[in-house]
Amino acid sequence: MPQRVLFISNGHGEDNHSAHVIRRLREFAPQVEIAAMPIVGQGSAYRKLDIPIIGPTTDVLPSGGFSYVDRRLFLKDIQAGLLGLTWRQLQAVRHYAPQCDLVHATGDSIGQSFAYLTGKPFISFISCLSALYEGHLKLDILMPLIWRSPRCLGVFTRDPFTAADLQKQGFEKVRYGGIPSLDWLQPTGKDLQLNPDVPMVALLPGSRLPEAVQNFKLQLRLAIEAAQLMGDGVQFRAALVPKVMAELGTIAQDLGWIWERPWLRYDLGNGKTATVGCYDDAFNDIVCATTVVLGMAGLAVDQAVAIGKPVIQIAGDGPQFTYAFAEAQDRLLGISAQTIGTGPANQAILAEAAHCLQKTVKDADYLQACDKNGRERLGLPGASNRIAEFIVQQLTNLPT
Repeated sequence: MPQRVLFISNGHGEDNHSAHVIRRLREFAPQVEIAAMPIVGQGSAYRKLDIPIIGPTTDVLPSGGFSYVDRRLFLKDIQAGLLGLTWRQLQAVRHYAPQCDLVHATGDSIGQSFAYLTGKPFISFISCLSALYEGHLKLDILMPLIWRSPRCLGVFTRDPFTAADLQKQGFEKVRYGGIPSLDWLQPTGKDLQLNPDVPMVALLPGSRLPEAVQNFKLQLRLAIEAAQLMGDGVQFRAALVPKVMAELGTIAQDLGWIWERPWLRYDLGNGKTATVGCYDDAFNDIVCATTVVLGMAGLAVDQAVAIGKPVIQIAGDGPQFTYAFAEAQDRLLGISAQTIGTGPANQAILAEAAHCLQKTVKDADYLQACDKNGRERLGLPGASNRIAEFIVQQLTNLPT
C-alpha cells in the first residue's frame, strides 16, 4: 500500500503554501498519495494540481475567509452556515484519517486542531503566525497542547525570528521553514516592454473578487496622481489574476481609461498620458523587475518584500485589505512597508501616496536598506525543500 499524506489548510494563502510543498513532495516521493481539505474557499491551489479534496468547500462566506480582520464578519459567516460547514469538514477529515499515514496542517489553531483530532501523526506549519508583529508570539491555549502531543512531529514557522522566539519559549519541535512560493519566484523572460532607465512600479491589488477590482481602481487613481507628479519618471505594470484582467474593459469605462491590451491609458491633458501595462501571466517578472510595489495584498506583498522590494500600501474597504490589515503588515515587514493614511484611501491619501512614491524611487539608501531588511526578516528561499524533505523523513521513520 502506498503511503498517504493529508494536507489541511485554513486560508487561501495557506492553500498556496501547501500547494508549493506538494509540488516538491511529488518530486521527492512520487509514490506518496496526497489529498487535501481546504477549510476556507474552494481550494483552487489544490485543484490546479489535481489533488483530491476530501470534504465540502464553499466560496460564499461573507468574510471571504478574513473574519479575523473584522469580527463582525465572523457573525455574518455564522449566519451563512460557517459552523455547519466546519463540522462537516471535520467529519470528512476524521472519516478519511484512518486511510492516511501523516497529516500536514498549514494555518492557525483551527487547522492544527483538525490535524490533532485525526489521531494521526502530524506536522504543523504556522504560516500565518509571526512574532514579528509584536516582538513575541503569544499563543492561544490550544497551540501548546497540540504541539506537546507525541503525535506532533514538527512545527515550521514562516520566518526565522518566530522560530527563535518559540524555541526560547521552550518548544523544541519548532524550526524555521520559510515561504514556499519563494522557491519559484524567478523571472520567466516575459517581455514587459520596460524602459530600463526608468523606475518601475508594480501594482498588486490582490486576487479575490470583488475586492481586487475595487483595490485596482484605487491603484489606478493613484497612478494618475503619480503620473501627474512624476511625468515620464515612472512606469507602471500590474500583476493581475485572470478574473480581474477580464474586468478591465468595464474598469476602464468606469474610470475614463482606454483599454488596449496590454495597456490601460488615461489622458492627463497637455499631451500627457498615464499608462499601466496589465498582465495576468507575469507576476514573477513584474515583481522581480520592479523598483517599488504598490501593494494591497498579503502573500504577494510578502514575497516581494522577501526578495528586497519596498512596498507602499493604501487601504481599501476590505474585507481583507483594510487599514487594520495594512498596519499589521507594517509591523510584520518593518521598514520595507510604508502605509499611507489611517483609513480607506481618499483623494488626499492618494496624493500623499504619490509623493511618497516619488521620494521612495529616488532614495537609494532606503532601497538598499529594504533589500537587506526583507531578506533578513523573512528569510531565504528553500522552504518547500525543507518541509517536503521533513515529510519524507517522517514517513520513512513511521512504524510499518
